This record gives sequence, structure tokens and C-alpha cells, in this order.
Amino acid sequence: MTDNPVDSPAPLTLLGTGAMGTALARAWLDAGHEATVWNRTPARAEALAAEGATVARTAAEAVAANRLVVVCLLDDASVDAALDGADLAGRDLVNLTTGSPAEGRGRASWAAARGARFLDGGIMAVPPMIGAPESGGYVFYSGSPELFAEHRDTLAVPARTRYIGADAGFAALHDVALLSAMTGMFAGITHAFALIRREDVAPKEFAPLLAEWLTAMAPAVHQTAEQLETGDYTRNVVSNLAMQVAGNATLLRTAEEQRVSPELLTPYMKLMERRLAQGHGEEDGTGIIELLGLRPGVSA
Repeated sequence: MTDNPVDSPAPLTLLGTGAMGTALARAWLDAGHEATVWNRTPARAEALAAEGATVARTAAEAVAANRLVVVCLLDDASVDAALDGADLAGRDLVNLTTGSPAEGRGRASWAAARGARFLDGGIMAVPPMIGAPESGGYVFYSGSPELFAEHRDTLAVPARTRYIGADAGFAALHDVALLSAMTGMFAGITHAFALIRREDVAPKEFAPLLAEWLTAMAPAVHQTAEQLETGDYTRNVVSNLAMQVAGNATLLRTAEEQRVSPELLTPYMKLMERRLAQGHGEEDGTGIIELLGLRPGVSA
């Protein structure tokens, strides 16, 4: 392993030099870190050699070069393939490969059995946001608190860090929860633009109105959190579920008039109707969360 003088940038290994991996490597190189990189397709790592990185011939060789090993590959199977045969004893493994909570927890156990400390990460950024502090990008980390404390400064070079606990599945859980919310928001945006598409409404003039409305609605997440923690789903309700379900008829009728498919809206509306039918008309939408918890043995 490479010895490093006190207070100098710590050396590290990076496995995976796709778009995100390359952005990470460049941020560390620009900050003065010695970086050993490896990629399954060697040509994709060569550009980094010209910027000061050492390109390893094999993943095992790259792992052997440094104590801190960062992995940013396609998926969990790619991590298995890359690290097959590598000696991880005494290494600090940080996995920034997008995965599920179960994969993060499984990888933590896998690493521990091989003598390595482990952190899982969820990158809340796209490559252009890496190495740009003003972009607002950050990375969730969960797993070994000791590993995080020791390498915090190094990990903070590409993007801000948010450590969220020793449970190695939490980084992926937070990552996917936020991405799921984003997906729902994009569904709403898509439907809204579809409604105006055939009318004499300029999308560029409509867009600021849509952004302003979504921004105004965003604080509702705090009321949902408060209701979930208190268990009182009727607390501070302004527009109750009964009113919302009644209003859905207008949304669906307008979609029909505009010849727009309602398929992005109807799954949520059906859940609203189910909750209302159970006698919860005085709540707002928080109680719908109860309908999404699958019973054991019931598939999605």
C-alpha cells in the first residue's frame, strides 16, 4: 500500500472510468490526489493517464495500489466481476455504484468477510456537477463510521458528503427514495405539457408557471412527515381526500377533452379512491402511504 505524508492528499484507487468515474477521477487529480484507475475497457482510462493518473492493467492490481478503493461501475454484478480475485484485506472499499438497499447491505457483509471496511454511496449529481461545489451535488454515504471519518476530506473533494448512518443500505434507500419522488414529479410535468401541447400556449411561457407551482407545493413534504410521525393524518389538512377525489373528475375530463391519455395520473387516483372508500375522507394524501406497504407473500 502507498504510504502518504501527513497532511498531503491521500492516494486512492478508482475502479470504473465511465462518465461519472472519469468526473470523479478528474476532481481528485485536480485536487492533488494520486489516483490509480482501472476500467474494463482500458482505452477509456487512457485519457486520465495524460492528466496524471496511473492506469492499472487489472482491477486486482489497482486494488493493491492503495488502501482507499472507490468503485463506480454499471451495477452490482459488475462490482462482483471486477473484484473477483482481488485481495481486499485491510482495504477501505467505497462503492458508488448505483444499487438497491439490499445490495448495499449484502456488499457490506461481503466486504467484511474479506477483511475490508465498507461504505456504500448514492450520488445525487450528474457528471457535470462533480468537482463543482456551486452545483449543489452531493453523495449519500452509509456504512462504516470509522471509514467515513478517516476519509471524509478525500470523499468531499468531488461533491459534498452526507453520512446517514451505519446501516449500509441507507445510502441506496435515500438515493432511490429521492429519485422515485423525482420520477413522479416528471410524470406530472409530462402530463401538464401534454395538456397544453395542441393549444396556442407557448411551452416557454408555461414553464415558469409550472416551476413556480411545483416550488409552492414542495413544502407539503414537511406536513406529510409530521403526520407520519404523529400518526394523525387529519392534522392541518386544508384540502381533504374527499375534496381531492371529487376534483379528480375535472382532471380526467380535461385530459379527455385535450385528447391526452390519463395513464400517468390514474394509478395514484385509484389509490386515492381506495383510501376514501376505507372511510378516510378527512385525511389528505398521507394515508395513501399505508396502501403501498405490501403484505408478506404479496408481489408488487
